[in-house]
Amino acid sequence: MMNYTFASATILLILITDPIGNIPIFANALQHVSPERRPWVILREVMIAFVLLLSFMFVGESFLRLMNLSELALQIGGGVILFLIALRMVFPPPASDEPETREEPLIVPLAIPAIAGPSALATVLLLVSQAPERRVEWIAALCVTMSVSAVVLVLSERIQRVVGKRFVMALERLMGLVLVSVSIEMLLKGIKTFSMQL
Repeated sequence: MMNYTFASATILLILITDPIGNIPIFANALQHVSPERRPWVILREVMIAFVLLLSFMFVGESFLRLMNLSELALQIGGGVILFLIALRMVFPPPASDEPETREEPLIVPLAIPAIAGPSALATVLLLVSQAPERRVEWIAALCVTMSVSAVVLVLSERIQRVVGKRFVMALERLMGLVLVSVSIEMLLKGIKTFSMQL
């Protein structure tokens, strides 16, 4: 079982919600929204994602019992999901040719799955299931994560102008490499725990 601190949980959540990697997603989705309206849309989507992730923190244990899932299964499954997400960060898929929507986005695809995707939901469930008595710490870590996401995304246009798109892409891949290591560590610890139970 992995023992997270407030700092490590915060870093993990920031890596998973990936505000840097979400910059191009938000830029594409908001290109038909007026510039003065964009910050409010971003803050609304971040708040929706925050409420969803916070809800999972409180219903996580009940959800595990309802689905008859063990913490070990959640840890191994979360590691697999994180690994797949990390691979997409390191090796991003080609740009989609789907037609762009000209309507203001609501919930999908920004709040879900860009911020509160399957990996983020699995991670908050994992944190609470492993240490429910430290729920206040996990909520604080989530608050810091959502604050970082909000600041980065609201300032995304300025960030891209200052550092350039190439630097943003390089940072995205670096975060992906770190997340690959985290996911493999989760998998190894889960497999080791499983082998000890046999």
